[in-house]
Amino acid sequence: MEITSQPGAFESREFHTSLMSCFDDVGVCFCGLFCLPCLGCSIAKDMNECCLCGLGMPIRSVYRTKYNIQGSMCNDWLIMNFCLTCAACQLKRDINIRKSNGTLKP
Repeated sequence: MEITSQPGAFESREFHTSLMSCFDDVGVCFCGLFCLPCLGCSIAKDMNECCLCGLGMPIRSVYRTKYNIQGSMCNDWLIMNFCLTCAACQLKRDINIRKSNGTLKP
């Protein structure tokens, strides 16, 4: 028997919302705009990480790897350095969606 494709669990995916979909969840957007450190702590808590880890390329890369989301560490670095608020909001929206559909991994 020859294996010709990977199981579905290994297919690469994308984030549930785009980087600029801020109005998909206005509450997350306002939190990101007015208290980015609070949003960072919320994301870290959801990912069982230390709040002091803050927001940056590593936390986005860990999340992408955990859920097999397309991208690269270089892309993560660029996004987190030039679009930090939008990237943090995108990450939190994705976490909230995974919480609501029961696919958030501990």
